[in-house]
Amino acid sequence: MAHIERPIKVSKLLRYKAQEFLESSRNPDILNQIINHFDSGLDTVSCLLALEMIFTNLLKDRSMYVEIIPLKPIERTPENQHKQWLKETYEGCFNLKILNCLEHESARIKLQGLSTAMNIIAHEGRHPLESKGTLENYVPLGKLKLILMKILSNKYNNTNLINKYTEYLLFDDILFFTWKILPSLTHKSNPNETYIINYLGLLEKLQIYPNSERKVLCAEENVNFFTFDENVTKRCLNKIWHCIMYWMHTTNTLKQLLIVLLEKVLVHLEKPLLLTDFLMDSLDVGGPVSLLALQGIFTMIQVHNLDYPNIFAKLYSMFEPEIFHTKYKARLFYLSDLFLSSTHLPENMVAAFAKRLARLALLAPSEDIIIICNFIGNLVLRHPGLKCLLHNGNGVTASSDPYIMEERDPLKSNAINSSLWELQTLQNHVQPSVANAAKFINSPLPSVEWDIGKILENTGDDIFDKEVKKFSKLIVLQFEQPKGLSLNRGEKVSMYWEFD
Repeated sequence: MAHIERPIKVSKLLRYKAQEFLESSRNPDILNQIINHFDSGLDTVSCLLALEMIFTNLLKDRSMYVEIIPLKPIERTPENQHKQWLKETYEGCFNLKILNCLEHESARIKLQGLSTAMNIIAHEGRHPLESKGTLENYVPLGKLKLILMKILSNKYNNTNLINKYTEYLLFDDILFFTWKILPSLTHKSNPNETYIINYLGLLEKLQIYPNSERKVLCAEENVNFFTFDENVTKRCLNKIWHCIMYWMHTTNTLKQLLIVLLEKVLVHLEKPLLLTDFLMDSLDVGGPVSLLALQGIFTMIQVHNLDYPNIFAKLYSMFEPEIFHTKYKARLFYLSDLFLSSTHLPENMVAAFAKRLARLALLAPSEDIIIICNFIGNLVLRHPGLKCLLHNGNGVTASSDPYIMEERDPLKSNAINSSLWELQTLQNHVQPSVANAAKFINSPLPSVEWDIGKILENTGDDIFDKEVKKFSKLIVLQFEQPKGLSLNRGEKVSMYWEFD
Protein backbone atom coordinates (compact mmCIF):
# COMPACT_ATOMS: atom_id res chain seq x y z
CA MET A 1 0.00 0.00 0.00
CA ALA A 2 2.99 2.31 0.45
CA HIS A 3 3.20 3.11 -3.27
CA ILE A 4 -0.30 4.61 -3.41
CA GLU A 5 -0.03 8.39 -3.55
CA ARG A 6 -3.53 9.82 -3.17
CA PRO A 7 -4.52 9.99 0.54
CA ILE A 8 -8.22 9.52 -0.14
CA LYS A 9 -7.60 6.24 -1.94
CA VAL A 10 -5.26 5.09 0.83
CA SER A 11 -7.84 5.76 3.56
CA LYS A 12 -10.49 3.87 1.60
CA LEU A 13 -8.12 0.98 0.96
CA LEU A 14 -7.16 0.76 4.64
CA ARG A 15 -10.82 0.75 5.65
CA TYR A 16 -11.51 -1.92 3.05
CA LYS A 17 -8.60 -4.01 4.33
CA ALA A 18 -9.88 -3.68 7.91
CA GLN A 19 -13.36 -4.81 6.86
CA GLU A 20 -11.88 -7.67 4.86
CA PHE A 21 -9.90 -8.82 7.90
CA LEU A 22 -12.98 -8.73 10.14
CA GLU A 23 -15.27 -10.43 7.64
CA SER A 24 -12.81 -13.12 6.58
CA SER A 25 -11.24 -15.85 8.67
CA ARG A 26 -9.08 -13.19 10.38
CA ASN A 27 -6.18 -13.68 7.98
CA PRO A 28 -2.99 -12.55 9.80
CA ASP A 29 -1.47 -11.34 6.52
CA ILE A 30 -4.08 -8.62 6.12
CA LEU A 31 -3.51 -7.26 9.63
CA ASN A 32 0.25 -7.41 9.13
CA GLN A 33 -0.12 -5.37 5.91
CA ILE A 34 -1.90 -2.59 7.83
CA ILE A 35 0.71 -2.70 10.62
CA ASN A 36 3.57 -2.56 8.10
CA HIS A 37 1.98 0.45 6.40
CA PHE A 38 1.65 2.07 9.84
CA ASP A 39 5.38 1.50 10.41
CA SER A 40 6.19 3.26 7.13
CA GLY A 41 5.05 6.55 8.68
CA LEU A 42 2.59 7.25 5.85
CA ASP A 43 -1.13 7.90 6.32
CA THR A 44 -0.82 7.60 10.11
CA VAL A 45 -4.31 8.92 10.84
CA SER A 46 -5.88 6.46 8.41
CA CYS A 47 -3.86 3.63 9.94
CA LEU A 48 -5.03 4.64 13.44
CA LEU A 49 -8.65 4.57 12.31
CA ALA A 50 -8.15 1.17 10.67
CA LEU A 51 -6.56 -0.32 13.80
CA GLU A 52 -9.29 1.21 15.96
CA MET A 53 -11.94 -0.37 13.75
CA ILE A 54 -10.25 -3.78 13.92
CA PHE A 55 -9.55 -3.94 17.66
CA THR A 56 -12.85 -2.45 18.84
CA ASN A 57 -14.71 -5.04 16.76
CA LEU A 58 -12.47 -7.86 18.01
CA LEU A 59 -13.22 -6.80 21.60
CA LYS A 60 -16.94 -6.49 20.90
CA ASP A 61 -17.05 -9.97 19.31
CA ARG A 62 -14.97 -11.43 22.19
CA SER A 63 -12.56 -12.74 19.55
CA MET A 64 -9.59 -12.37 21.92
CA TYR A 65 -11.36 -13.64 25.03
CA VAL A 66 -9.97 -16.81 26.56
CA GLU A 67 -11.70 -18.18 29.62
CA ILE A 68 -9.24 -18.86 32.42
CA ILE A 69 -10.18 -21.65 34.82
CA PRO A 70 -8.13 -21.76 38.05
CA LEU A 71 -5.65 -24.66 38.25
CA LYS A 72 -6.45 -25.66 34.71
CA PRO A 73 -4.00 -24.85 31.86
CA ILE A 74 -5.30 -23.28 28.67
CA GLU A 75 -5.79 -25.80 25.92
CA ARG A 76 -3.43 -25.36 22.95
CA THR A 77 -6.11 -25.56 20.28
CA PRO A 78 -5.76 -23.72 16.93
CA GLU A 79 -8.57 -21.41 18.03
CA ASN A 80 -6.88 -20.52 21.32
CA GLN A 81 -3.52 -20.05 19.59
CA HIS A 82 -5.14 -17.65 17.11
CA LYS A 83 -6.77 -15.76 19.98
CA GLN A 84 -3.43 -15.54 21.73
CA TRP A 85 -1.80 -14.16 18.59
CA LEU A 86 -4.57 -11.56 18.22
CA LYS A 87 -4.19 -10.58 21.86
CA GLU A 88 -0.40 -10.17 21.60
CA THR A 89 -0.79 -8.14 18.40
CA TYR A 90 -3.43 -6.01 20.07
CA GLU A 91 -1.23 -5.27 23.11
CA GLY A 92 1.80 -4.57 20.91
CA CYS A 93 -0.07 -2.17 18.64
CA PHE A 94 -1.57 -0.32 21.59
CA ASN A 95 1.67 0.06 23.55
CA LEU A 96 4.17 0.62 20.73
CA LYS A 97 2.18 2.24 17.93
CA ILE A 98 -1.01 3.93 19.09
CA LEU A 99 0.49 5.38 22.27
CA ASN A 100 3.61 6.55 20.42
CA CYS A 101 1.35 8.73 18.29
CA LEU A 102 0.74 10.84 21.41
CA GLU A 103 4.36 12.01 21.02
CA HIS A 104 4.10 12.75 17.29
CA GLU A 105 5.07 16.21 16.02
CA SER A 106 1.72 16.54 14.24
CA ALA A 107 -1.06 17.85 16.50
CA ARG A 108 -3.67 16.08 14.35
CA ILE A 109 -1.98 12.71 14.77
CA LYS A 110 -1.56 13.25 18.52
CA LEU A 111 -5.23 14.01 19.00
CA GLN A 112 -6.31 11.07 16.85
CA GLY A 113 -3.94 8.82 18.79
CA LEU A 114 -5.58 9.83 22.07
CA SER A 115 -9.07 9.41 20.61
CA THR A 116 -8.21 5.92 19.31
CA ALA A 117 -6.60 4.86 22.60
CA MET A 118 -9.58 6.02 24.69
CA ASN A 119 -12.08 4.38 22.34
CA ILE A 120 -10.20 1.10 22.66
CA ILE A 121 -10.17 1.45 26.46
CA ALA A 122 -13.93 2.00 26.42
CA HIS A 123 -14.50 -1.20 24.42
CA GLU A 124 -12.08 -3.25 26.52
CA GLY A 125 -13.89 -2.08 29.64
CA ARG A 126 -17.24 -3.15 28.24
CA HIS A 127 -15.88 -6.38 26.73
CA PRO A 128 -12.92 -7.39 28.95
CA LEU A 129 -10.34 -9.91 27.84
CA GLU A 130 -10.80 -11.87 31.07
CA SER A 131 -13.67 -12.53 33.44
CA LYS A 132 -13.69 -10.06 36.34
CA GLY A 133 -16.26 -9.08 38.88
CA THR A 134 -16.21 -5.30 39.42
CA LEU A 135 -16.16 -2.18 37.31
CA GLU A 136 -12.81 -1.22 38.85
CA ASN A 137 -11.28 -4.29 37.30
CA TYR A 138 -13.15 -3.70 34.07
CA VAL A 139 -11.50 -0.29 33.63
CA PRO A 140 -8.16 -1.07 31.93
CA LEU A 141 -6.09 0.78 34.52
CA GLY A 142 -2.79 -0.31 32.98
CA LYS A 143 -3.65 1.22 29.62
CA LEU A 144 -5.14 4.34 31.21
CA LYS A 145 -1.92 4.83 33.17
CA LEU A 146 0.16 4.55 29.99
CA ILE A 147 -1.99 7.24 28.37
CA LEU A 148 -1.50 9.56 31.35
CA MET A 149 2.25 8.95 31.24
CA LYS A 150 2.30 10.12 27.62
CA ILE A 151 0.20 13.19 28.46
CA LEU A 152 2.50 14.08 31.37
CA SER A 153 5.50 14.30 29.10
CA ASN A 154 8.77 15.92 30.15
CA LYS A 155 9.63 16.68 26.49
CA TYR A 156 6.51 18.13 24.88
CA ASN A 157 3.99 20.74 25.95
CA ASN A 158 0.76 18.75 25.76
CA THR A 159 -1.82 21.47 26.31
CA ASN A 160 -3.78 20.30 23.26
CA LEU A 161 -3.82 16.70 24.51
CA ILE A 162 -4.92 17.78 27.99
CA ASN A 163 -7.79 19.78 26.50
CA LYS A 164 -8.83 16.73 24.48
CA TYR A 165 -8.57 14.49 27.56
CA THR A 166 -10.96 16.85 29.33
CA GLU A 167 -13.74 15.45 27.13
CA TYR A 168 -13.25 12.05 28.76
CA LEU A 169 -13.27 13.51 32.28
CA LEU A 170 -17.01 14.01 31.79
CA PHE A 171 -17.26 10.26 32.45
CA ASP A 172 -17.19 9.53 36.19
CA ASP A 173 -15.14 6.35 35.90
CA ILE A 174 -12.36 8.04 33.91
CA LEU A 175 -12.36 11.03 36.29
CA PHE A 176 -12.23 8.81 39.38
CA PHE A 177 -9.50 6.47 38.17
CA THR A 178 -7.44 9.35 36.81
CA TRP A 179 -7.31 10.59 40.40
CA LYS A 180 -6.34 7.12 41.65
CA ILE A 181 -3.53 6.77 39.10
CA LEU A 182 -2.14 10.29 39.44
CA PRO A 183 -0.26 9.79 42.77
CA SER A 184 1.84 7.03 41.20
CA LEU A 185 2.87 9.47 38.41
CA THR A 186 3.86 12.26 40.79
CA HIS A 187 7.63 12.63 40.82
CA LYS A 188 9.16 12.62 44.27
CA SER A 189 12.25 14.42 42.94
CA ASN A 190 12.30 17.65 40.93
CA PRO A 191 10.92 17.23 37.38
CA ASN A 192 11.64 19.70 34.60
CA GLU A 193 9.45 22.69 33.73
CA THR A 194 7.68 20.97 30.83
CA TYR A 195 6.52 18.11 33.04
CA ILE A 196 5.32 20.53 35.74
CA ILE A 197 3.34 22.61 33.22
CA ASN A 198 1.67 19.46 31.85
CA TYR A 199 0.97 18.14 35.35
CA LEU A 200 -0.57 21.38 36.59
CA GLY A 201 -2.54 21.73 33.36
CA LEU A 202 -4.09 18.31 33.93
CA LEU A 203 -4.65 18.92 37.65
CA GLU A 204 -6.51 22.13 36.84
CA LYS A 205 -9.00 20.13 34.74
CA LEU A 206 -9.79 17.59 37.47
CA GLN A 207 -12.70 18.07 39.82
CA ILE A 208 -13.10 16.36 43.16
CA TYR A 209 -16.79 15.65 42.82
CA PRO A 210 -18.65 13.50 40.27
CA ASN A 211 -20.20 15.13 37.24
CA SER A 212 -23.76 16.41 37.46
CA GLU A 213 -24.74 14.02 34.67
CA ARG A 214 -23.85 10.45 35.61
CA LYS A 215 -22.00 8.75 32.75
CA VAL A 216 -19.42 5.98 32.59
CA LEU A 217 -17.16 5.17 29.66
CA CYS A 218 -15.97 1.65 30.41
CA ALA A 219 -19.32 0.04 31.15
CA GLU A 220 -22.89 0.10 29.96
CA GLU A 221 -25.00 3.04 31.09
CA ASN A 222 -27.27 0.87 33.27
CA VAL A 223 -24.40 -0.36 35.48
CA ASN A 224 -25.19 0.43 39.11
CA PHE A 225 -22.23 -1.00 41.03
CA PHE A 226 -19.79 1.86 40.41
CA THR A 227 -19.56 4.40 43.24
CA PHE A 228 -17.67 7.66 42.95
CA ASP A 229 -15.97 8.00 46.34
CA GLU A 230 -15.19 11.68 47.03
CA ASN A 231 -13.11 10.77 50.08
CA VAL A 232 -10.74 8.83 47.82
CA THR A 233 -10.31 11.72 45.38
CA LYS A 234 -9.65 14.14 48.26
CA ARG A 235 -6.99 11.82 49.71
CA CYS A 236 -5.34 11.56 46.30
CA LEU A 237 -5.34 15.35 45.97
CA ASN A 238 -3.70 15.83 49.38
CA LYS A 239 -1.14 13.15 48.64
CA ILE A 240 0.02 14.64 45.35
CA TRP A 241 -0.11 18.24 46.58
CA HIS A 242 2.44 17.60 49.30
CA CYS A 243 4.82 16.48 46.55
CA ILE A 244 4.32 19.16 43.91
CA MET A 245 4.43 21.97 46.48
CA TYR A 246 8.08 21.15 47.22
CA TRP A 247 9.26 20.85 43.62
CA MET A 248 11.83 23.38 42.42
CA HIS A 249 9.59 25.83 40.55
CA THR A 250 10.38 28.52 38.03
CA THR A 251 8.45 31.79 38.16
CA ASN A 252 6.22 30.47 35.37
CA THR A 253 5.37 27.18 37.09
CA LEU A 254 5.00 28.85 40.50
CA LYS A 255 2.40 31.22 39.05
CA GLN A 256 0.49 28.30 37.55
CA LEU A 257 0.77 26.36 40.81
CA LEU A 258 -0.76 29.23 42.80
CA ILE A 259 -3.61 29.59 40.31
CA VAL A 260 -4.46 25.89 40.67
CA LEU A 261 -4.11 26.17 44.46
CA LEU A 262 -6.52 29.09 44.75
CA GLU A 263 -9.09 27.90 42.23
CA LYS A 264 -9.11 24.15 42.77
CA VAL A 265 -7.09 22.84 45.70
CA LEU A 266 -7.14 25.03 48.81
CA VAL A 267 -10.68 24.23 49.93
CA HIS A 268 -9.94 20.50 49.85
CA LEU A 269 -6.63 20.43 51.76
CA GLU A 270 -6.69 18.60 55.10
CA LYS A 271 -3.99 20.79 56.70
CA PRO A 272 -4.04 24.13 54.86
CA LEU A 273 -1.93 25.88 57.52
CA LEU A 274 1.07 23.92 56.22
CA LEU A 275 0.95 26.29 53.24
CA THR A 276 1.90 29.30 55.37
CA ASP A 277 5.65 29.28 54.73
CA PHE A 278 5.14 28.43 51.08
CA LEU A 279 2.80 31.39 50.57
CA MET A 280 5.00 33.80 52.50
CA ASP A 281 8.05 32.77 50.46
CA SER A 282 6.02 33.30 47.29
CA LEU A 283 5.26 36.85 48.39
CA ASP A 284 8.94 37.71 47.92
CA VAL A 285 9.01 36.59 44.28
CA GLY A 286 7.30 39.72 43.03
CA GLY A 287 4.90 40.37 40.16
CA PRO A 288 1.81 38.23 39.66
CA VAL A 289 3.24 35.48 41.88
CA SER A 290 3.16 37.81 44.89
CA LEU A 291 -0.41 38.87 44.14
CA LEU A 292 -1.60 35.28 43.89
CA ALA A 293 0.21 34.43 47.13
CA LEU A 294 -1.44 37.44 48.75
CA GLN A 295 -4.85 36.11 47.81
CA GLY A 296 -3.97 32.74 49.33
CA ILE A 297 -2.84 34.39 52.57
CA PHE A 298 -6.05 36.40 52.76
CA THR A 299 -8.05 33.18 52.46
CA MET A 300 -5.92 31.60 55.19
CA ILE A 301 -6.51 34.59 57.49
CA GLN A 302 -10.22 34.78 56.76
CA VAL A 303 -11.08 31.06 56.80
CA HIS A 304 -8.34 29.38 58.82
CA ASN A 305 -7.48 32.15 61.33
CA LEU A 306 -3.87 32.50 60.22
CA ASP A 307 -2.00 35.12 62.25
CA TYR A 308 0.97 36.63 60.44
CA PRO A 309 2.06 40.03 61.87
CA ASN A 310 4.29 41.08 58.95
CA ILE A 311 1.61 40.73 56.29
CA PHE A 312 0.88 44.48 56.13
CA ALA A 313 4.55 45.32 55.60
CA LYS A 314 4.58 42.78 52.76
CA LEU A 315 1.44 44.29 51.28
CA TYR A 316 2.87 47.80 51.60
CA SER A 317 6.04 46.85 49.72
CA MET A 318 4.00 45.53 46.80
CA PHE A 319 2.78 48.99 45.81
CA GLU A 320 5.44 49.95 43.28
CA PRO A 321 5.11 51.80 39.94
CA GLU A 322 5.59 48.51 38.06
CA ILE A 323 2.28 47.20 39.39
CA PHE A 324 0.34 49.38 36.93
CA HIS A 325 1.79 47.45 34.00
CA THR A 326 0.61 43.99 35.08
CA LYS A 327 -2.72 42.37 34.32
CA TYR A 328 -3.08 41.39 38.00
CA LYS A 329 -3.22 44.97 39.32
CA ALA A 330 -7.01 44.79 39.78
CA ARG A 331 -6.50 41.79 42.05
CA LEU A 332 -4.05 43.81 44.19
CA PHE A 333 -6.46 46.73 44.60
CA TYR A 334 -9.34 44.43 45.47
CA LEU A 335 -7.37 42.36 48.00
CA SER A 336 -5.78 45.44 49.55
CA ASP A 337 -9.21 46.96 50.09
CA LEU A 338 -10.22 43.76 51.90
CA PHE A 339 -7.04 43.64 53.99
CA LEU A 340 -7.48 47.26 55.08
CA SER A 341 -11.22 46.97 55.75
CA SER A 342 -10.79 46.56 59.51
CA THR A 343 -11.45 49.68 61.56
CA HIS A 344 -9.10 48.40 64.30
CA LEU A 345 -5.88 48.91 62.33
CA PRO A 346 -3.44 51.59 63.59
CA GLU A 347 -4.14 54.93 61.93
CA ASN A 348 -0.49 55.68 61.28
CA MET A 349 -0.19 52.44 59.30
CA VAL A 350 -3.34 53.10 57.26
CA ALA A 351 -2.07 56.65 56.66
CA ALA A 352 1.09 55.15 55.14
CA PHE A 353 -1.00 53.18 52.64
CA ALA A 354 -3.08 56.25 51.75
CA LYS A 355 0.05 58.35 51.26
CA ARG A 356 1.87 55.74 49.21
CA LEU A 357 -1.14 55.30 46.95
CA ALA A 358 -1.45 59.05 46.50
CA ARG A 359 2.21 59.32 45.54
CA LEU A 360 1.87 56.47 43.04
CA ALA A 361 -1.21 58.15 41.55
CA LEU A 362 1.09 60.82 40.13
CA LEU A 363 2.62 58.13 37.89
CA ALA A 364 -0.39 55.90 37.29
CA PRO A 365 -2.59 55.56 34.17
CA SER A 366 -5.86 57.49 34.21
CA GLU A 367 -8.12 54.54 35.01
CA ASP A 368 -5.92 53.54 37.95
CA ILE A 369 -5.93 57.06 39.39
CA ILE A 370 -9.74 56.88 39.68
CA ILE A 371 -9.47 53.61 41.59
CA ILE A 372 -6.76 55.02 43.87
CA CYS A 373 -8.82 58.10 44.70
CA ASN A 374 -11.82 55.99 45.69
CA PHE A 375 -9.56 53.61 47.61
CA ILE A 376 -8.08 56.50 49.62
CA GLY A 377 -11.59 57.81 50.22
CA ASN A 378 -12.58 54.46 51.72
CA LEU A 379 -9.57 54.51 54.05
CA VAL A 380 -10.51 57.98 55.33
CA LEU A 381 -14.14 56.91 55.86
CA ARG A 382 -13.03 53.93 57.94
CA HIS A 383 -10.53 55.97 59.94
CA PRO A 384 -11.84 59.51 60.58
CA GLY A 385 -8.49 60.40 62.15
CA LEU A 386 -7.01 60.47 58.65
CA LYS A 387 -9.00 63.60 57.78
CA CYS A 388 -5.96 65.51 58.95
CA LEU A 389 -4.27 64.36 55.73
CA LEU A 390 -6.92 66.14 53.66
CA HIS A 391 -6.48 69.54 55.28
CA ASN A 392 -3.14 69.68 57.01
CA GLY A 393 -2.81 72.94 58.85
CA ASN A 394 0.97 72.88 58.68
CA GLY A 395 0.89 73.64 54.97
CA VAL A 396 2.72 70.53 53.80
CA THR A 397 3.87 70.76 50.20
CA ALA A 398 5.92 68.60 47.85
CA SER A 399 9.15 70.25 49.00
CA SER A 400 8.39 70.03 52.73
CA ASP A 401 6.71 66.62 52.80
CA PRO A 402 7.86 64.63 55.87
CA TYR A 403 6.66 61.33 54.34
CA ILE A 404 9.53 58.87 53.69
CA MET A 405 8.68 57.06 50.45
CA GLU A 406 11.75 54.78 50.64
CA GLU A 407 10.88 53.41 54.09
CA ARG A 408 9.72 49.78 53.83
CA ASP A 409 8.01 49.73 57.24
CA PRO A 410 4.70 51.62 56.99
CA LEU A 411 4.77 52.45 60.71
CA LYS A 412 8.07 54.33 60.27
CA SER A 413 7.12 56.27 57.13
CA ASN A 414 5.87 59.35 59.07
CA ALA A 415 2.83 59.50 56.78
CA ILE A 416 0.48 60.63 59.57
CA ASN A 417 2.29 64.01 59.70
CA SER A 418 1.99 64.57 55.96
CA SER A 419 -0.89 65.61 53.70
CA LEU A 420 -2.48 64.39 50.50
CA TRP A 421 -1.23 67.26 48.38
CA GLU A 422 -0.94 64.76 45.51
CA LEU A 423 -4.74 64.63 45.22
CA GLN A 424 -4.87 68.42 45.14
CA THR A 425 -2.43 68.30 42.23
CA LEU A 426 -4.52 65.69 40.39
CA GLN A 427 -7.52 68.03 40.39
CA ASN A 428 -5.77 69.77 37.48
CA HIS A 429 -5.49 66.55 35.50
CA VAL A 430 -6.21 66.81 31.77
CA GLN A 431 -8.70 63.96 32.01
CA PRO A 432 -11.99 65.33 33.44
CA SER A 433 -13.05 62.07 35.10
CA VAL A 434 -9.70 61.87 36.90
CA ALA A 435 -9.90 65.48 38.06
CA ASN A 436 -13.44 64.93 39.37
CA ALA A 437 -12.38 61.77 41.23
CA ALA A 438 -9.64 63.72 43.03
CA LYS A 439 -12.02 66.52 44.08
CA PHE A 440 -13.66 64.36 46.75
CA ILE A 441 -11.28 65.93 49.29
CA ASN A 442 -12.94 69.32 48.73
CA SER A 443 -16.42 68.14 49.70
CA PRO A 444 -17.95 66.40 52.70
CA LEU A 445 -17.21 62.68 52.57
CA PRO A 446 -20.09 60.36 51.66
CA SER A 447 -21.64 58.15 54.31
CA VAL A 448 -21.16 54.95 52.27
CA GLU A 449 -17.88 53.54 51.00
CA TRP A 450 -17.10 53.31 47.32
CA ASP A 451 -17.47 49.79 45.91
CA ILE A 452 -13.92 49.05 44.70
CA GLY A 453 -14.98 45.82 42.99
CA LYS A 454 -17.63 47.61 40.94
CA ILE A 455 -15.24 50.43 40.08
CA LEU A 456 -12.69 47.90 38.87
CA GLU A 457 -15.30 46.45 36.52
CA ASN A 458 -16.38 49.82 35.10
CA THR A 459 -13.00 51.50 34.58
CA GLY A 460 -10.68 50.51 31.81
CA ASP A 461 -9.64 51.30 28.28
CA ASP A 462 -13.03 52.82 27.41
CA ILE A 463 -12.44 55.87 29.64
CA PHE A 464 -11.56 58.05 26.63
CA ASP A 465 -14.54 56.78 24.64
CA LYS A 466 -16.84 57.87 27.47
CA GLU A 467 -15.38 61.37 27.43
CA VAL A 468 -15.78 61.64 23.66
CA LYS A 469 -19.43 60.59 23.88
CA LYS A 470 -20.02 63.07 26.70
CA PHE A 471 -18.94 66.05 24.55
CA SER A 472 -19.82 64.67 21.11
CA LYS A 473 -22.73 67.14 20.69
CA LEU A 474 -20.28 70.05 20.79
CA ILE A 475 -18.49 68.96 17.64
CA VAL A 476 -19.32 71.26 14.68
CA LEU A 477 -19.62 69.56 11.30
CA GLN A 478 -18.69 71.25 7.96
CA PHE A 479 -21.86 71.82 5.96
CA GLU A 480 -20.63 74.35 3.34
CA GLN A 481 -19.44 72.61 0.19
CA PRO A 482 -15.81 73.54 -0.60
CA LYS A 483 -14.98 74.73 -4.14
CA GLY A 484 -11.24 74.24 -3.98
CA LEU A 485 -8.49 73.07 -1.69
CA SER A 486 -9.31 75.83 0.81
CA LEU A 487 -12.42 76.75 2.74
CA ASN A 488 -14.72 79.49 1.41
CA ARG A 489 -14.68 81.64 4.53
CA GLY A 490 -12.14 82.42 7.20
CA GLU A 491 -9.24 80.86 5.33
CA LYS A 492 -6.20 83.16 5.10
CA VAL A 493 -4.37 80.83 2.72
CA SER A 494 -6.70 81.76 -0.17
CA MET A 495 -5.64 85.38 0.16
CA TYR A 496 -2.05 84.63 -0.74
CA TRP A 497 -2.17 81.42 -2.78
CA GLU A 498 -4.06 80.16 -5.79
CA PHE A 499 -4.77 76.50 -6.36
CA ASP A 500 -5.43 75.05 -9.79
